[in-house]
Amino acid sequence: MIKVKMNVQTAYHGELLRAGKVYEIEDTIAKRWIASNLAVEVKEDN
Repeated sequence: MIKVKMNVQTAYHGELLRAGKVYEIEDTIAKRWIASNLAVEVKEDN
């Protein structure tokens, strides 16, 4: 799972994902969205 910040609003598995919010998404979907500029990866500083 990858944390992403959405650039657009979209529906995913029946859930509404809003622009500007951070969500945890499956790796393959998240990478596709990042490549398409629908979302950006959130880096965590631990």
